[in-house]
Amino acid sequence: MSFATPAKPHAAARLALAVSLALAAGAVSAQVSSSTQVPVPQDTPYPGTIAIHVDASDTRQGIFRVHETIPVQAGKLTLLYPEWIPGNHSPSGPIAMLAGLKLSANGKPVTWTRDKYDVYAFHLDVPAGVTSLDADFQYLSPRDDGGYEMTDRMLMLEWDKMSLYPAGYYTRGIHVEPSVSLPQGWQFGSALETASQSGDETTFKPLTYNTLVDSPIYAGRYFKRVDLNPGSAGPVHLDIVADAPKYMEITPEQLAQHRALVTQAVKLFGSHHYDHYDFLFSLSDVLSGNGLEHHQSSEDGMGADYFTAWDDDAPNRDLLAHEYVHSWNGKFRRPADLWTPNFNVPMGDSLLWVYEGQTQYWGFVLTARSGLWTPEQFRESLAMVAANYERNRPGFQWRSLEDTTNDATAAHRSPLPYRSWQMSEDYYSGGQMMWLSVDAKLHELTHGKKSLDDFAQAFFGVDDGSFVTKTYTFDDVVAALDGVAKYDWAGFLRAHATVVNPPLQDGLAAAGWKLVYTDKPTEIEKQYDSRPQSSRHMYNFAWSIGMTLTRSGDVNDVRWGGPAFKAGVSTGATLVAVNGQTYSREVLKVAIAAAKTDKAPIKLLLKFQGSLLTVPVDYHDGLQYPHLERIAGTPDYLDQIIAARK
Repeated sequence: MSFATPAKPHAAARLALAVSLALAAGAVSAQVSSSTQVPVPQDTPYPGTIAIHVDASDTRQGIFRVHETIPVQAGKLTLLYPEWIPGNHSPSGPIAMLAGLKLSANGKPVTWTRDKYDVYAFHLDVPAGVTSLDADFQYLSPRDDGGYEMTDRMLMLEWDKMSLYPAGYYTRGIHVEPSVSLPQGWQFGSALETASQSGDETTFKPLTYNTLVDSPIYAGRYFKRVDLNPGSAGPVHLDIVADAPKYMEITPEQLAQHRALVTQAVKLFGSHHYDHYDFLFSLSDVLSGNGLEHHQSSEDGMGADYFTAWDDDAPNRDLLAHEYVHSWNGKFRRPADLWTPNFNVPMGDSLLWVYEGQTQYWGFVLTARSGLWTPEQFRESLAMVAANYERNRPGFQWRSLEDTTNDATAAHRSPLPYRSWQMSEDYYSGGQMMWLSVDAKLHELTHGKKSLDDFAQAFFGVDDGSFVTKTYTFDDVVAALDGVAKYDWAGFLRAHATVVNPPLQDGLAAAGWKLVYTDKPTEIEKQYDSRPQSSRHMYNFAWSIGMTLTRSGDVNDVRWGGPAFKAGVSTGATLVAVNGQTYSREVLKVAIAAAKTDKAPIKLLLKFQGSLLTVPVDYHDGLQYPHLERIAGTPDYLDQIIAARK
């Protein structure tokens, strides 16, 4: 299906966004803050419009300077800094980065007090006769490698970090007028609509606060906008900021593949839920690695040479597809316990294996359907995921997939000493494997006539053009699957999501493929190894001796119960030498391969906590790299799943 239904008129679309969530089914009731002094949000309009201005011109020091003008009435007022950020699934609002807060009214200081129990809440008394409060503060963006939000060539501006809002109201009832000052000559991309421009200052059209937080800005010295579906309803743009102009050059083939991503996604869902959509795409070796979904845009960051090193950089190319799918799954349709009336009421994450897991599944599939991956690159990428859930997640012995939905809150995405045992947000890729099982089962039940595509259209493709969030529950998911093919879907989903040792490998066999290991890496595996600075996998020996390492030899993870673990190798150690030779990836590979015929243990010289220690690893099965292999005599549903839709 194509863009058959015209987009709503701009005014109607903005109105729909302004009342977004107003009719959301199954909305959770507001919860009380940890402090009884913080007013509970009520579904009533906040009087007046808040003006928010961000001066983002200090790129050298990474300082965003914020000024707000807030309509007020005399009496007690609580201002909140957003804590629970959609897409992060956790209380991750960077309150420690807010500094220099000063409140004033009619030119006179107004004293504020931080709440005793809720560090995101600021209390004050508005003096009699005051109708407008001025708030000034700075947001001090991270200055450490890997966390940059501003460089001398580009920046990302997320409004939740740049604003305070009044407690006691649903954010959809708070109206704001945002504006921004950028460095001279910089251009930007955003889902926001411009009202006026004067020099380097841009004022945007008024909107609700929840929609503002959902509409970040990417700006840069070097900027390029690419239309991905020119002339179609619901325009989609690729807004590129890059470290240098050369990184923005796109070949005709690359452009066709990115346009096909949009086409294939809309064919999959049969709808769209945005007036226009902007991929905010940073190509940088400094500001990269970012990925966050929004309703009408997404934040996406890859290495500077995403386009220019295309043939050698297929890993993680599913990022754009993943974040785009979230416009349907996560933003338009959202688990009921993830809907909250404001950004300081706790979220529930129990259905992230749908929200993120199925999105991860479709991200892989759409990357293949669009041609951004070849079928072989898709299978090689899937083989690495499958191998993790066959060999490298012993933590499923004590945790369920659903229990990992708590990880974003419990671990705050911080480094873990033994990730294979502790696990970490496995609802993403473990959920992906589960949804492959569902898709294969639908093919089997209907003899190939129906698939998870039919579920996607029925579940996410409803209310074409609507911006109003439509929440869902476990029972809604079950009912939609039952509408495609009758089966005990409740039992099937629970067997994969809510029990220990879930059968996450059964989808591969049901789709006609099996996981095998050889001593030859796939091309995708080679690219992961050759580009460790942009890879989540680093140097991956998880499927052989059971450890992953950085380029410098730091032990990133040790598979719980694996050969290296049994020998006493600890994460945090640094591998210095292998069998008496100075460590390198190739030296370790040669030693593992040689140990298949040489029965002597592999001797690892480790530096840990200031001491050197030689650890003998008794492993003799050689190098192990995952591949997918066809199961003879079975239907190839996997090939059908990734075929481009006509």
